[in-house]
Amino acid sequence: MEMPVSGTCIFCKIVQRDAPGSLVYEDEAILAFLDLHPLFPGHVLVSPRGHYETLADLPGNLIEPLFSATQLLAKAVETAMQAEGTFVAVNNRVSQSVPHLHVHVVPRRRKDGLKGFFWPKHPYRDDAEREAIRVLIEQAVREIKARAS
Repeated sequence: MEMPVSGTCIFCKIVQRDAPGSLVYEDEAILAFLDLHPLFPGHVLVSPRGHYETLADLPGNLIEPLFSATQLLAKAVETAMQAEGTFVAVNNRVSQSVPHLHVHVVPRRRKDGLKGFFWPKHPYRDDAEREAIRVLIEQAVREIKARAS
């Protein structure tokens, strides 16, 4: 399977074995390795072998392999780290330190110091604002699906 690569991307270099990576899993489409700057020991990054910058860029045929591997790694991290659970997250551009799609799998324990999400919450002003945003997103979904068909 031919995959796009970037000569400057550190994740592509790990995939091609041109840079070290502490691999914990690999198959023909996916690679998983320990994060060099973990939130907690056992923090794993699950990434497609091909260079896709964001989840929106990932071809449809790679969605299932990426998230099946993520599910497997979430179970493995929880077991190996004797964690009470995991936090699974994807950053798209904002807060994405490496512009190569990757899913964070972080072992979690109650009272481990992480408070929900890592940013403050901004509630809707009222029900009308929530409904207006719901409608905007619903319309965007219809438009994106129409363009794809």
